[in-house]
Amino acid sequence: MDNVKEFLREICEAPGVSGYEQPVAQLIKEYMSSYADETRQDRLGNLIFLKKGSGEDRPRILLAAHMDEIGFMITKIEKNGFLRFSAVGGIDPRTIIGQEIILYGKEILPGVIGAKPPHIINEEERGKAYEMEDLFIDLALPEERVRKLVSVGDIAIIRREVLDLAGSSLSGKAMDDRAGVAVLLVCLKELQKLHHRADVYAVATVQEEVGVRGATTATYGIVPDLGIAVDVTHGEMPGVPEHETCRLSKGPAITIGPNIHPRMGEELINIAKEYGIPYQIETAAGPTGTDARAIQVTRGGIPAGLVSIPLRYMHTSVELLDMEDVKLSGRLLAYFISTVDRAFVEGLVCC
Repeated sequence: MDNVKEFLREICEAPGVSGYEQPVAQLIKEYMSSYADETRQDRLGNLIFLKKGSGEDRPRILLAAHMDEIGFMITKIEKNGFLRFSAVGGIDPRTIIGQEIILYGKEILPGVIGAKPPHIINEEERGKAYEMEDLFIDLALPEERVRKLVSVGDIAIIRREVLDLAGSSLSGKAMDDRAGVAVLLVCLKELQKLHHRADVYAVATVQEEVGVRGATTATYGIVPDLGIAVDVTHGEMPGVPEHETCRLSKGPAITIGPNIHPRMGEELINIAKEYGIPYQIETAAGPTGTDARAIQVTRGGIPAGLVSIPLRYMHTSVELLDMEDVKLSGRLLAYFISTVDRAFVEGLVCC
């Protein structure tokens, strides 16, 4: 697991905002290509790793985990070089005050997102939450220099190194959903030891945070017989109802609900039981906010499943997970794949 942990660390620290994923995509390609029979990148930017099955009439299985992250886009250069920006993806302004950033302009530039100190805000301001339009990026450069190096439309990310915590826990940015990409790596490694009939398309998708776009085009192009999204789900934490979260280090969450084909959820649970893999059940009463949503409704409809890693503090720079859940999720997928044959696929008829 050490190389999987280092893989996750490296890709989480790399830049890869939705629509601008190429830096992290290059790292993922370098790591994962040796575990696939074929590697390619489609026109939208999805990285597709094909692990071929054996025999004739091989089913096609899609595994999808998104590699994009939330971030910022520069919208205006203000007087004295302060930068206005907007969010790319879902960002709570309360979580970015005082954060260090890296801006990718004509040069790579460090900066901060500052705010008025409490000493000089009035009572009215004290009772209000910050809005995105109230915030600025400060590069501490003269305005003339900023205008030479920065353009409207440039991308920035929060600067954060992955932090080792107790046991096998890690914290950092972009664990959502580069932890899912690490699960794909574990799965491909496990499949090297297993016999499987199906062709496996492990896809690191793009632009999930802005509308599951990569999964839409990848599924349409691959035309799988079934697909499983790998993402994160909310981990238990103070102040959040227990029934809305999953526990860290207790195994992957297997989702059931209308976005998930009943046989897919049932078989993933059966495999977990058979191989003694701890798991948790998560319910989704409507469309999930994951690549499974796109997989399910592509072309004539694709039987979809969803396996998730419990994660605390989602969409912040200190997302926290347990590597044990990453390992168990990858094994679950590999053992599931080893059982899929044409008969299973033909049994995936709408109830």
